[in-house]
Amino acid sequence: MGAPGAGKSTIGKTLARKIGLQFLDLDQEFEHYYHTSISTFLQKFGEETFRKYENEMLQKLLQEDNIVLATGGGAPCFHDAMSLINEKATSVYIKLSAESLCVRLAHTKKERPLIVQLTPEKLRDYIEKTLKIREPIYLQAHIITKGESIDIGALVRQLQCSIV
Repeated sequence: MGAPGAGKSTIGKTLARKIGLQFLDLDQEFEHYYHTSISTFLQKFGEETFRKYENEMLQKLLQEDNIVLATGGGAPCFHDAMSLINEKATSVYIKLSAESLCVRLAHTKKERPLIVQLTPEKLRDYIEKTLKIREPIYLQAHIITKGESIDIGALVRQLQCSIV
């Protein structure tokens, strides 16, 4: 878990491969299940409805065994999802500074529905405001790793120790 642009999917795929588990991305699973993009879903139904259905999808995926799951950036922060994640799984927070996230998101090619129309100044404000709200929740993760200089090997070892 982590903010948009933290590298959850990229790191999750690498971790899954290294520890021999299946990788799933909550956003991709949501889009596949509902046959629509998150952007379209948000436009049609709004964020409150999206968060409700996202949480239902998260609960379903947390029943799976032997997976590495990348959550959406906000998924742990709604409907007491962080407690559920920590109860059912080993949680990892990929922590990045607001500055690092701004650089990554300003150059992203991935569609990010909640920030697509933001100017660089508004993007920075959005990231700082969002981190201020979400980070106390993210910090409840079992493992916290610095995203700017992540050591995948060390993270794999930490995960293996916590899973055993």
